[in-house]
Amino acid sequence: MPKTTGPIIKDIAELCGVSPATVDRVLNKRPGVRERTAKRVLQAAGELGYLPETDMVETFRPKPMQVVFLLPSGTNPYLRLLGDRIKTAAEATTGQNIRARCFFIDGFNPQLLSEALRQHGQKADGIAFMAIDHPLVRETVSELQDAGKHMITVVSDISGVPHAAYVGLDNRAVGRTAGYMLGRFMGPNRAGNPHRGRVALIAASRTYRAHEEREMGFLSLMEEAFPGMSLVAAREGHDDRSENYHHTMSLLEEYPDLVGIYNVGGSSDGVARALRESGRGRDIIFIGHGLTPDTRRFLLEDIMDVVITQSPGAIVQNALRIFDNLRNGSDPNADVAKLTMEVVVKENLP
Repeated sequence: MPKTTGPIIKDIAELCGVSPATVDRVLNKRPGVRERTAKRVLQAAGELGYLPETDMVETFRPKPMQVVFLLPSGTNPYLRLLGDRIKTAAEATTGQNIRARCFFIDGFNPQLLSEALRQHGQKADGIAFMAIDHPLVRETVSELQDAGKHMITVVSDISGVPHAAYVGLDNRAVGRTAGYMLGRFMGPNRAGNPHRGRVALIAASRTYRAHEEREMGFLSLMEEAFPGMSLVAAREGHDDRSENYHHTMSLLEEYPDLVGIYNVGGSSDGVARALRESGRGRDIIFIGHGLTPDTRRFLLEDIMDVVITQSPGAIVQNALRIFDNLRNGSDPNADVAKLTMEVVVKENLP
């Protein structure tokens, strides 16, 4: 880099209307300057002949912001689809100058998530992760945030610790929507009497706040609007298709009068397999999450009745926009579109 002198910095500052300190930060590629301000400084530097105009943009081009996405590994097709969207975004050429990478780690393990956050926090400028609401994770997030790292939660939020943003739905509202849909779908053809019967809930794990809030919302709505329905004990399937399959088969055997199943997490293919093999697919209301090729097929086969989903592409783009805003010193949520809860049935499949 050419050596900067006091008069040159002062001239550039006067020409573009910023302070000499701001000019110094831009020319030495230090953080904390909005991108549009940095462009004005570079333009002024070119006009004053500080650099050949054709070389100045490349010479002072900011280093790409390094961001990491951390998602749980396993058999959840929706999270795999989200990972694919992150990889697609990383390969695309955008004006955000962000380099994104995605890593899958063992889900439901706060120790491993905490270690992964620390490991990637050494080099990454920001981390977007599906949070486990646990003291170990909260402590690590707090340390990284204090160290100047930009921490964003996606799909599932974390409580009690400051972080840059959350990208996801209101999961209590999501659970209430599932309860409302299941209750309204009940009728004399399925339950014998309207709004009566046994309903099963398959949770992934309550270590994820999203799943806990969905369960709470579902239970509160059912109690308020459909008190005639009885809920059998919830089972934790850990977003694993095999566990979900065995839980569902056990429920069908233990409760022959079962009329509805709500799968709070992912890997609905395990539930669908059990319903198909038992011949109960058209007898039981089945509501789950995440529109993927498999849940789409289950809707078409009338095994699933409702899929509640959020666009994985929108999650990724919102997270990248927030990272860009944070780098530029803007409001994190500036120009960030609100995520929409999509309720998909067979007849409105996109």
